[in-house]
Amino acid sequence: MDVHGFKELPLLGILRGIEADVIEPLAEAVISSGLINIEITMNTYSAPDLIRQMVRCSAGRLTVGAGTVLSMEGLNSALDAGATFIVLPVLIPDVVEYCAKSSIPVFPGAFTPQEIYNAWNAGATMVKVFPSGFPGPEYFKEIKGPFNDIELLACGGVSEDTINAFFENGASAVAFGGSIFKKQWIRDHDFEKIREGISSLISVMGQRE
Repeated sequence: MDVHGFKELPLLGILRGIEADVIEPLAEAVISSGLINIEITMNTYSAPDLIRQMVRCSAGRLTVGAGTVLSMEGLNSALDAGATFIVLPVLIPDVVEYCAKSSIPVFPGAFTPQEIYNAWNAGATMVKVFPSGFPGPEYFKEIKGPFNDIELLACGGVSEDTINAFFENGASAVAFGGSIFKKQWIRDHDFEKIREGISSLISVMGQRE
């Protein structure tokens, strides 16, 4: 992952529970929407194979990472499959330390001020505040008060209605998953709706001051 490029388009898509037959059309929908960064969660069946397939069919047009990494074993499987950034739901110190030392962008999850502080000091590229939807965008303003130098990734509750509020209150980036990668749309192979949903998020995000 090019962190500088991510900050220019600070939007991350999350794929969970998908199957191999949708990887190629999903990749094309994501690429045509303008999104650059996508993760596949490691608790998806055959996640390393799916990451490998996504890397192959996107042919450099997407930056593919691994989410829900919970151990060094999971980290190694993700990196071997071609993941170039790592996302965790919580702070797992040895995973974050390895990524930081190896210059692999890493986004550990945290929620409370203490957890956010610990994750940042462990070497996080950004701290994934999860869940973000429950406290809402104003929580980021409160966190940025004492921790103005900590970069935060909002995960959860991100929509066209809330995306700019997260940025206005201090988020450096936002992530979305099932709100656009809807299971029904994927089952129906309605990839155009997914493309339109991502494009709309990017468009709304581009309107922020």
